[in-house]
Amino acid sequence: MPNKKSAEKRVKQALKRRMENKSIKAEIKTGFKNLATSIKSGEKEKVINLFNEYQSLCDKAVKRNVIHKNAAARYKSRASKMISGN
Repeated sequence: MPNKKSAEKRVKQALKRRMENKSIKAEIKTGFKNLATSIKSGEKEKVINLFNEYQSLCDKAVKRNVIHKNAAARYKSRASKMISGN
């Protein structure tokens, strides 16, 4: 337990930030799953739209310092490879 008021505030801030980061990461994972299922179903236009959405989610997470830029590049690269079939 924090003993000072400023330490209490930091605990609250950390919790709030952790929950926000967790939800952003969950969105990225959900986006990848949606992309994978649409690739299996074979819907070309839906795949393209979902891939663009997924890239946007990754880029926004980088901008908010939730994930590292190289991690986002890796996620996008893997998704791209899935689409192309390699």
